[in-house]
Amino acid sequence: MDLLAVVRFAVWAGFIASLVYVSFAIVQVVRYRPRPTPGTGPRPPITLAKPICGLEAELEENLRSCFVQDYPRYEIVFGVREPDDPALPVVRKVMAEFPGIDATLLVTSGEVAGTNRKVATLVTICRRAKYGIIVVADSDIRMAPDSLSSIASCYEDETVGAVTCLTVARPTGGAASTLGAMFLNEEFLPANLVAKAVEPLTYCYGPTMSARRSAITAIGGFEALTDHLADDYLLGNRIAALGLRVELAGRAGVNVLHEPTLLALFLHELRWARTIRTVRPLGYAGTIVTMPMPLALAVLLASGFSPAGWLALATAFTLRLSMQLAVRRKFRLEAVPAFWWIPLREFLSFSVWCASHLGQGVLWKRNRFRVSTDGRLHEEVVRS
Repeated sequence: MDLLAVVRFAVWAGFIASLVYVSFAIVQVVRYRPRPTPGTGPRPPITLAKPICGLEAELEENLRSCFVQDYPRYEIVFGVREPDDPALPVVRKVMAEFPGIDATLLVTSGEVAGTNRKVATLVTICRRAKYGIIVVADSDIRMAPDSLSSIASCYEDETVGAVTCLTVARPTGGAASTLGAMFLNEEFLPANLVAKAVEPLTYCYGPTMSARRSAITAIGGFEALTDHLADDYLLGNRIAALGLRVELAGRAGVNVLHEPTLLALFLHELRWARTIRTVRPLGYAGTIVTMPMPLALAVLLASGFSPAGWLALATAFTLRLSMQLAVRRKFRLEAVPAFWWIPLREFLSFSVWCASHLGQGVLWKRNRFRVSTDGRLHEEVVRS
């Protein structure tokens, strides 16, 4: 068998695997049924932890959604690392609007060291938390009114130690935000449903997650994660290692996604990609099959622009469009981008996948880090 024949076989095999994957993912989206939220029964008190750094898009409305939860007993603990953080006045304003809600604001600068500053803030929040269920929600999340109820329902089973949540994205406008929301809605969300279908959850993901305080303590607390990039993954993974289950709650809210530029989006997604690659290197390498259009283009080129190659490209596009429509209908998205955005999104994902294998650096909140093979963050000092 000559080299060209080997290449043709490889690209066709990859393309067929991609068709199988995307078809299976569409089925999982269509079949998805959110866990029902119980109307009665014990609902344990919850600490809602909100680490904040900087002014996220629509921050005020995002924070306000925390105060209107349809839940009988919970507290909100905001954690801001620096005393001059521009988000502080916004947090104080929203807190003043809801004096009847138990809410606390902590400025955590210097209290806990760690290269993962979000987790360092969570250490302080967890130390001050009153209740036995900790829910962590990022500041770009617009929580649904029943978010806490949805999460709490999972803890009716005493074997559940952690809960992770599905989240859909809403772009704030512009090409970069639109493409970023497409990734979260049409690639990341279906991938999570596929993972749930083929194996038990052993990790957390995304901007909203939860765990029993006792389980967090048993794994060494958030202190054990302060130097790790993949803190959400490790939280669930280490709790699962205790013999406790990780459960998937229903949709917990909307990720209000703002990406100012295409470069910012690329660097953001590159950080996510290198995060996954550090904890699941083989699995991440296999995510190439989640991108049917680049593989179809490879088939087209390898086949010398044959009719079969053009058919492969058309099939890949049709499947991706079907995925977009399935997600829109199942999760009731208000609007989706025009069909011609799909190839742009596919090839951006492919570019990020390729770049993720070419280094270990990440940019996070304007700070540069290097990720070692054990997943730890090492801050890089920029010399002038």
